[in-house]
Amino acid sequence: MGDDRLAWFNALPPAAAQQALLECCSAARWAEQMAAARPYSSAADAIRQSSAIVAALTVADLAGALASHPRIGEPPGQAGSDGAGSERGRRAAGWSAREQSGVDAGDRATISALAEANLEYERRFGHIYLVCASSRTGMELLEVLRGRLRNEAMAEWQVVRTELQKINALRLQRLMAGSP
Repeated sequence: MGDDRLAWFNALPPAAAQQALLECCSAARWAEQMAAARPYSSAADAIRQSSAIVAALTVADLAGALASHPRIGEPPGQAGSDGAGSERGRRAAGWSAREQSGVDAGDRATISALAEANLEYERRFGHIYLVCASSRTGMELLEVLRGRLRNEAMAEWQVVRTELQKINALRLQRLMAGSP
């Protein structure tokens, strides 16, 4: 299935490739550059290219990427200008839900602490807390968030960049290789 998905992606018209990429990451410049760099020989090739592009994104571009990510601990579909109503928004929300599946919605104390810490983070940095949440519990994500509150603003943008590279890698693997 992976080779078929990769061939499908490589054959998309540029605008359609950009739309598919925007499901992974809502940074328009990233999607444009990723689509323009096709064809990719493998999902790993695309992931390497993605990391290089993210490394060169401006803070404004990174802020654009945050638009489609929900707050950690909140149900996907509540964040982002795209919303969950569009097909792209629904797919991105599904990926976020999968990535945050380790956050137990029934653990009210952790959910409440995450909500409070998310707001403190947003007051401090002016944007949502972005972290690669896959395979992490709510308590782990809360501990990471609290640690990152000690960062200086520009250092935190570098952390956001690194976390976005990780998230994009997971999502590109799913998009191009068809893996779960």
